[in-house]
Amino acid sequence: MKYRMPPFRRKKSQKSFPVKVCTLDAELEFDLEWHATGRDLFDLVCRTIGLRETWYFGLQYMDSKGFISWLKLDKKVQDQGINPNNQPATPFMFLGKLYPEDVAEELVQEVTQHLFFLQVKQAILSMDIYCPPEASVLLASYAVQAKYGDHDELTYKPGTLSKDNLLPQRVIDQYQMTQEMWEERIKVWYADHRGMSRDEAEMEYLKIAQDLDMYGVNYFPITNKKDTELWLGVTALGLNIYEKENKLTPKTTFTWSEIRHISFDDKKFVIKPVDKSSPNFIFFSQKARMNKLILDLCIGNHDLFMRRRKPDTMEVQQMKAQAKEEKSRRQVERNKLAREKQLREAAEREKAVMEQKLLQYQEEMRVANEALRRSEQTADLLAEKSRVAEEEAMLLSQKAAKAEQEINRIRLTAMKTEEEKVHLERKTQEAERLTARLVDESERRAAEADRLKDELLKARIAEKQAKEKLLQFLSRTASPTSLQSVPHATHSPTPLGGLFGEKQTFAESAAGTSVRDRSSQSGREAESDGCSPSGTVTSWRKQIFHSTQGEVGIDQSPSSFLRGAIRVAQYAKN
Repeated sequence: MKYRMPPFRRKKSQKSFPVKVCTLDAELEFDLEWHATGRDLFDLVCRTIGLRETWYFGLQYMDSKGFISWLKLDKKVQDQGINPNNQPATPFMFLGKLYPEDVAEELVQEVTQHLFFLQVKQAILSMDIYCPPEASVLLASYAVQAKYGDHDELTYKPGTLSKDNLLPQRVIDQYQMTQEMWEERIKVWYADHRGMSRDEAEMEYLKIAQDLDMYGVNYFPITNKKDTELWLGVTALGLNIYEKENKLTPKTTFTWSEIRHISFDDKKFVIKPVDKSSPNFIFFSQKARMNKLILDLCIGNHDLFMRRRKPDTMEVQQMKAQAKEEKSRRQVERNKLAREKQLREAAEREKAVMEQKLLQYQEEMRVANEALRRSEQTADLLAEKSRVAEEEAMLLSQKAAKAEQEINRIRLTAMKTEEEKVHLERKTQEAERLTARLVDESERRAAEADRLKDELLKARIAEKQAKEKLLQFLSRTASPTSLQSVPHATHSPTPLGGLFGEKQTFAESAAGTSVRDRSSQSGREAESDGCSPSGTVTSWRKQIFHSTQGEVGIDQSPSSFLRGAIRVAQYAKN
């Protein structure tokens, strides 16, 4: 297998360099050929942005020595001191170098008008061009119209305009007004520009700005023969000489038609008027480079001044015709859009009216349905009431018949009751007396019952205390031998039970009862007593005998029980 070497490739030489061109609303980057001239770069930019009115503009840059210069179109870019080694891309500013006399007549293309609008607006806001406060507010309203379009109260939010830089700082500092107050003043003018397109608003802005004293003036510091500091202003109409402290009102003016020749020698600059009898105007600049720039601006403005006073070239005529057609087409489109907008607004208004009517009809329908529902409910209620009324009428008729029968019966019995009335009155009196006696007896018995309840409670407490004392006494004095000598001890399962049985024996002997009754009664008490007051109370309640003469009870009160308990204790001691 043979190895084939790759073909020899020559190292590619650097034949281009990067260039950045900044307009006031865009940034463009190009790879420019090494031997390209300023004209090549300028034409490339103009083709990119679609600019045909190229005679107003130029490429401004800062050279390697730090001076602001305009790129010469007939020389190579690399030969004009751009110093590309320090920066990756050489920056250029595409700006208006020469200004028109009348923007409405001279500016044809919309892109030209837009670029001048941005440049003049920036110069006003940066205070390079002095603008009075009233004109500043009006210009700000046109700038807002060009940026945001028509003013709409529905979508407008307070504070929207304060975010943008619309007024020079000198004007803001001149008056003691807040941002909201300035915004309100701008909004008043802004609302009056309704229906104005962007290009129209920008043109109105330029029309007002071109009447300012510092519009389109390039200022250069100079000195005269007496070494007095002055300002030289290069404008579209000629040259102006200003005092050091006043850039608004020129001290001397030379129009281009009055100037015959302009030249400079190093720092010396000479202006020769057309009138040879008039003296030449001589001034001195700080550097020779400045005189070159002044001469360049003078040549450009003079050529443009002379060009305006000649018939338009075919290119300008063609551009104006195209611009006129474009304006007419845009006007037609604008009118069509305005009509469509009016129709849409009318349709929206009609739609709003119809929606309002629909809501009104729906509300009326709802009210009618509600009234119908209430009427149906009322009809049902009335029907129910009529049915109930009929039933009540039937019941009343039946009751009336029954009442009539009852009246007849009462009439029949009235005669019988009249005889019994006297007898009933006598019985009534007897019943009243009996009732009073029974009421007294019931009150007496109730009082006695309350007294018995109190005695019963006291007896329970005394019984409990007696039992406790008896148990304490027996626990101290009783012994097994003495307990065995007690009679009837075998009848109770415990000594305590025998004592209670003995208690009953003594109680019964005191009451005169028999031995059999005592034993049976003793058994019952042993079963019911159980050392609990409830058993004792039960045994007391059981000792009740009935006879034909009334109830006879054996005295089983706590006092008798206590006496029997004491006897038992004495017996146990003996």
